Amino acid sequence: MDKRSINLRIGIVLISLLFSMMIVSLFYTPFSVTEINREERFSPPSVRHLLGTDNFGRDVLSRIMKASQTAFFVGLVAVSIGTLFGVTIGAVSGYFGGIVDEIIMRFIDAMMAFPSILLALMFVSVFGVGLRNTIVALGIMSIPSFARITRSGFVQHKELDYVRSAKVKGVSNLRIMFRHILPNVLSPIVVAATMGFSNAVLAEAALSYLGLGIQPPNPSWGRMLSESQVFITVSPWYAIAPGIFITLLVLGFNFLGDGIRDMREKRK
Repeated sequence: MDKRSINLRIGIVLISLLFSMMIVSLFYTPFSVTEINREERFSPPSVRHLLGTDNFGRDVLSRIMKASQTAFFVGLVAVSIGTLFGVTIGAVSGYFGGIVDEIIMRFIDAMMAFPSILLALMFVSVFGVGLRNTIVALGIMSIPSFARITRSGFVQHKELDYVRSAKVKGVSNLRIMFRHILPNVLSPIVVAATMGFSNAVLAEAALSYLGLGIQPPNPSWGRMLSESQVFITVSPWYAIAPGIFITLLVLGFNFLGDGIRDMREKRK
């Protein structure tokens, strides 16, 4: 097996397993994720409850499964927002250059001067907590990285012969940008998207951990970590389970991104 493909294979396996769990949770969970059962509070892992129960007697596995929907949904939509606006901004900046490039890049630099999680915290603090605002905040947070990567690709390609030829033929700037140049710079954008997904999952978990992300009764891995820390000595499984699944999902997308990058370098 080519060592360059190991990362890609590991990433695909991890993401496939977690994605399958998420799909199953849309139709089935072993127990209700919101039903309280005080008689089974802090039950250890068993045949009945594979990952034990929490302080309200709720099945941890069921809540882990349901929370995977939040992780994938937040990651997908946040990356989509970042890609759509970031690629558009970067394409315009890199293709036209000049004063347009200067203005856009200074704005992007200003955004990147602040830690991304701080921007997200400021956004949800101003506009309120909840799923929608969390997604918007994480999407805005990812725009600068996509803009910079896209701009770099456009700056490299806009003076190449195939672009010059298209200009001579009278092809419109919009068509040159998105039908000629963009397909040739997609590879680093795809890698950035996989990394952006894992960053969005981590950021959502952090916001939910702080109580500024997903709100009860909707389950979130970050929220579960926050709720479980008080009972870490009583029911360690309650804290370990969401931590493991956050790690697996982030590792999966990081391995996937590394694998795609390795395959891209191999073709060069």
